[in-house]
Amino acid sequence: MKSTKDKGAISQFIEKYYLHFNAATVVDAAKAYESQLVNEGKMLVSLAGAMSTAELGKIFAEMIRQDKVHIVSCTGANLEEDIMNLVAHSHYKRVPNYRDLTPQQEWELLEKGLNRVTDTCIPEEEAFRRLQKHIFKIWKDAEEAGERYFPHEFMYKLLRSGVLQQYYEIDIKDSWMYAAAKANLPMVVPGWEDSTMGNIFASYVMKGELKASTMKSGIEYMTFLANWYTDNSKNGIGFFQIGGGIAGDFPICVVPMLYQDMERTDTPFWNYFCQISDSTTSYGSYSGAVPNEKITWGKLDIDTPKFVIESDATIVAPLIFAYLLDL
Repeated sequence: MKSTKDKGAISQFIEKYYLHFNAATVVDAAKAYESQLVNEGKMLVSLAGAMSTAELGKIFAEMIRQDKVHIVSCTGANLEEDIMNLVAHSHYKRVPNYRDLTPQQEWELLEKGLNRVTDTCIPEEEAFRRLQKHIFKIWKDAEEAGERYFPHEFMYKLLRSGVLQQYYEIDIKDSWMYAAAKANLPMVVPGWEDSTMGNIFASYVMKGELKASTMKSGIEYMTFLANWYTDNSKNGIGFFQIGGGIAGDFPICVVPMLYQDMERTDTPFWNYFCQISDSTTSYGSYSGAVPNEKITWGKLDIDTPKFVIESDATIVAPLIFAYLLDL
């Protein structure tokens, strides 16, 4: 690992000033992540929330290019919204006063084809429909060839085909999905069906234009992940969770599944865990559960380095990634 003086200004800043409470945990988690990589371990990063719309790709793409993340678990929304930002960025509308909007003003955004995610509106026509006409052809071509793929694999095909290049509105290096497609990064996308593209695919199934079986399922994602985990756990696999929900809940369960249900008792636990979340444990929220609860479920070991950063992931994740990139 590099000493502080060999790192960039951002890394030096957080080491100097982030000394207590959540701030200190940011530094501790970043250093432990770095140790994981130095010891040739792997790292899974899970993306929940609207991190792609928050433009995490500006730094997460570089994490992928520098081999500092080895598999991603993300929601269907994050899968597609990075590509939407790539092809429709200039059509997005920011609404800084989103807390003050009346129901009527919200309705007016809908009528303009602007779907709001907190302070940012995604343009219906330029984002959703622009992708739809191209991804449908890829889905249909696969079906006619008798082929089946995972949701992210179809998106990789879309990016690699070059058909979207005519629409690019940001620097391609800022798209984490493009970086992932180029690296053929392993990925799981649990619950893809509730995303916009998942809804669109379901509509084609209902209209009889596609078969549901053309899209590989969540169970197939779990079996893929189980095999990937088994093949890559020699030096340990860490778990870096941004937000909560299914993006984190789905992949972390692969360890007890292998250990208990498959009876592979030599399966190692996740050997690093960090979650950035503001979820509240006392409400019965699994997303807010302290890491020690995961010991009881056979996911983490007693000695697994564990970190919970109770803060805004859009602020914290870029800082940790900056530390890992020596920025």
